[in-house]
Amino acid sequence: MRSNRAAVRSGVSLAATLPLLTGALALGIPAAHADADPGAREALQGTKPLWATSQSDLGATSDSSKVTARVYLAGRDSAGLDAYAREVSDPQSASYGKYLSAKETQERFGATQEQVKAVKAWLTKAGLTITGTTQHYVTVTGDVATAEKAFDTQLHNYRKGGKTYRAPRRAATAPADLNGAVLTVTGLDNAPHKATHKEELPPPDAVFRNSGPFSSYYGSKTASDLPDAYGSKAPYAVKGYTGEQLRAVYGAGKRTGKGVRVAITDAYASPTIEKDAIEYAKRNGDAPYASGQLNQVVPADYSRTEECGASGWYGEESLDVEAVHAVAPASDIVYVGAASCYDNDLLDSLGKIVDGHLADIVSNSWGDIEANSTPDVAAAYDQIFKLGAVEGIGFYFSSGDAGDNVASTGTKQVDVPANSAWVTSVGGTSLAVGKGDSYQWETGWGTEQAVLSEDGKSWDGFPGGFTSGAGGGTSAVVPQPSYQKGVVPDDLAKANGDKPMRTVPDIGAVADPNTGFLVGQTQTFPDGSEQYSEYRIGGTSLAAPVIAGVQALAQEAAGGKALGFANPAIYERYDSKAYHDVSDHPLGDDQDIAVVRVDYVNGFDDSDGLRTTIRTLGKDSSLAAVTGYDDVTGVGSPAPGYVESFTREPGHGHGHDHGGHHH
Repeated sequence: MRSNRAAVRSGVSLAATLPLLTGALALGIPAAHADADPGAREALQGTKPLWATSQSDLGATSDSSKVTARVYLAGRDSAGLDAYAREVSDPQSASYGKYLSAKETQERFGATQEQVKAVKAWLTKAGLTITGTTQHYVTVTGDVATAEKAFDTQLHNYRKGGKTYRAPRRAATAPADLNGAVLTVTGLDNAPHKATHKEELPPPDAVFRNSGPFSSYYGSKTASDLPDAYGSKAPYAVKGYTGEQLRAVYGAGKRTGKGVRVAITDAYASPTIEKDAIEYAKRNGDAPYASGQLNQVVPADYSRTEECGASGWYGEESLDVEAVHAVAPASDIVYVGAASCYDNDLLDSLGKIVDGHLADIVSNSWGDIEANSTPDVAAAYDQIFKLGAVEGIGFYFSSGDAGDNVASTGTKQVDVPANSAWVTSVGGTSLAVGKGDSYQWETGWGTEQAVLSEDGKSWDGFPGGFTSGAGGGTSAVVPQPSYQKGVVPDDLAKANGDKPMRTVPDIGAVADPNTGFLVGQTQTFPDGSEQYSEYRIGGTSLAAPVIAGVQALAQEAAGGKALGFANPAIYERYDSKAYHDVSDHPLGDDQDIAVVRVDYVNGFDDSDGLRTTIRTLGKDSSLAAVTGYDDVTGVGSPAPGYVESFTREPGHGHGHDHGGHHH
C-alpha cells in the first residue's frame, strides 16, 4: 500500500524501533537553528524509494506532468512523541499507561497553527496549489517542474517490475527555516501504494460454499475410505469453528469484552453488514448485538472501486466483525471504511480513529509487501501509530498469507505495515479444537496440497506444493525494537546481515482455512437472488480480529484500563503460561499432520463435480514454528492464562531473561 493507494490485507510502514530511530525516516526533530541561512535546506529522509536505482533510471520526467503530493507535518515535538510513545507502552516505565486524550495529544504533539501557516506559505511561494489541509498534512498539486523546484530534487522515470514509474532522483528537501516542521512528503513517486486483503474472498456477486463431509471438531470424522497420509487415515477438515470453540481454547473464561471499543479498518463498506452480523450471531450461538453495539464510519464517497475490487472487501469486513464479536461478544465495534485501497485513504481511516479516539484496539487485515513500501509512507504510518500509542490505542495487523513471499514474489520478504515496530503483527496457526471445546494443539499455518488420483487410490504428487501460509520473517528496513531483544533468536533477527532487525510476527492465532472460522455474508446466487450464506474462511485476516477480540477480554480483565501499544507487555509475558508455545510437530518430531478437504469445483454445488485434496499442516514455505519465539507464530498463541495475566500489577510476575485469507 503506498502513498497514493493502499492494498487490502495483504500494507507498509517503516519504522521506529524501540531504540531511537536511525536515519531511515524523517523524524522531523526540530533543528536548533532559528538563525539558519535563509536558503539552507534540510533533507526529508525516506523520500527516495529503494527501487529508484541508477541502473533502472530512464531519464527525466516530463516537466508538464502533474504531481499530487501530501506534505506531512512533524508536529511541535516529534522527538518527544517518539519518547513518550515508548514510555507509556513499557510496563517497566513509571509513565506506563499514563495516556493522553486525543485533545491533549494534539495540543502536546500536533502541529501548531504557526507551523501550518509557515509550511503553506512556503508551498504557495514555490508555485504549488494547496488543495486541502488536515491536522496531519497539507495536500498540493502542480507540475513536475514546480515540484522539483519546491522540493529541490529532480524527478526521473524508473523501471520497476516491467513498468515505468516516477520517483525523486535524490531525497527531497524543505527549507531549514521551517525548523523541522515537515515530517516527509509522499506522492513524488507514483508507483502504486495499495493494499490487498489477506484472503481471497469471493465477491458477493458469486456465492461460495463448502462441500462436505466435515468434522464438527478436529478429528470427529475420519476419511476412512480414502488413501492414508503419513501412515494413517486423515480426518476431514472442520466445517468452521465457532465463537464458543475459539473462546474456550484462547481462555476467554467469563470475560466478554464489556466496556471495550474495538475498531476495524478495511476499504469500502458492506451494505448488508448489520443484517449479516445479526443473522450470523443468531445461527451460531453468539450473544445478540445490543442497540448501538455495531457502528460504521464511512467516507462521503468512494473511489477506485473497480481497481480495488470493492465487493471483495465486503467479505473481509464480515469476517472481521463476526470474529471480533464471536471472541468478545460484549465489546463495542466500530467499522471505519476507507474510500479506496490506496495508502492515502487507509492512512486517513487510521487518522480518524486516532483523532477521535474511536477505539482502544484496532484490527487491520490488509497490507502489502515490503518491496513496495517507501520510507516516506512508512513515516506517515508510524506517526499515526505513535500518536495512537500515546492515547492508549493499539494497532493489530495480519502478517500476510503467502509465507516468506518467495512463491508469490520471488523474493523473501515480510509484509507492511505489519513490519512496523509500532504495531502488533499477528501470525497464524492451524488449530485443533477437540471434543468438548478442548484445546488439542496448534501448528504454524502453512499448507501443502495434493489432489486425489483419478482412481481414488493415492494422492497425486503427495504431499504436493505450498499453497499459502502465515507471513513472517525479518524486515530489511526496520531495526530491532527493544522489546524483541533477548527473545528473538539471532539467527532470525540477523537473517539479513550483522544488524538485528525487526522480526515478525509478534503473536499468533488460528488462520488456516482448513481449520478456519465459519463466516456469514449476503451473496449473489446463480439465479440472481441475494441470500445470506455461510462458508469457512481463514488467513491472517482471521487471526488479527481474533487477537483483537482476545485483547478486548484482556482489557476488561485489567479493569477496563487500555492496553495501548501492547508489544512490550506481550513480550514481557514470553515463556510463561500466558501462551501456547506452537510448533509444527505437536504430535512428535517425525509425525506430520494432514486433513482431507472436499470442495465444489464451481464453488457452489456439485453440478460440475467435486475435488478432493489432502492438506498437510505446518509447512510454511521456509518459515517454521519451533519451540520458543518463531517467525510463524511469534511468542505463541494466547493460552487460558493470557487474559487473566492482565489483572496483575504491570511489571510484576511476567518477566523473562533479557539475555491473507483464503478459503
